[in-house]
Amino acid sequence: MSGELIKLKIEAFKDEKFSEEVSEGEFKTLLNPENYTFKYKIEQNEDQSSGTSASAPKFNRALPEDLDLEFVFDRTGVITDYGKAGSEDNKTFKDDGGGVIDDVEKFKKVVFDYNGDEHKPNYLIISWGTLLFKGSLVEMDITFKLFKADGTPLRAVAKAKFKGFVEDNLRVAKEKNSSPDLTHVRIIKEGDTLPLMTFRIYGDSKYYLEVAKANKITNFRKLEVGQKIIFPPIRNVTVK
Repeated sequence: MSGELIKLKIEAFKDEKFSEEVSEGEFKTLLNPENYTFKYKIEQNEDQSSGTSASAPKFNRALPEDLDLEFVFDRTGVITDYGKAGSEDNKTFKDDGGGVIDDVEKFKKVVFDYNGDEHKPNYLIISWGTLLFKGSLVEMDITFKLFKADGTPLRAVAKAKFKGFVEDNLRVAKEKNSSPDLTHVRIIKEGDTLPLMTFRIYGDSKYYLEVAKANKITNFRKLEVGQKIIFPPIRNVTVK
């Protein structure tokens, strides 16, 4: 195993199919979160039946999960590794004396900015290790903590809440009423992993080993940039 530090990444999309990327719509954290929280909620129908004194809650549906994350932005000098010299990350987070303002604005552009074409916030994919989440921002608080003598903020903490999203066709497929009948073809890009790509296509990463078999991939941890991957219809993908 390599000792490379993987940063949490957020990718923004214009459409609910996660096929049209937002221009400059990618954000990588400077500091990975210490924790993250999933919240699950069951919707119940508590309508009281006629002639009864009390109602017995009945299951209606499981709502999409919520994800709570905290992001830290720091320009006090504590963080010294902003990526390799000359890299895109280094350019993005280069300290020009403006404190954390540029970092926060970059973050807001990806997760918060209103999508004028779709009249709604961007659709987001959040990935980090085993964390693979599709959804959109519903609430965010940003607290500025440390400042230069002229008032320029040097540290900020953003507490964000995201609402999970499940495509209608995937929801129906999970309920076994019908299945998407599409074969997807994707080209490997830098940073892609088979579990993440499988998650993007099916909404669940558990199918990645079956996708590897379908493509005769013996080592799914070493994908080549430019390699073509075929994702069969979900009804043909069986996890044993």
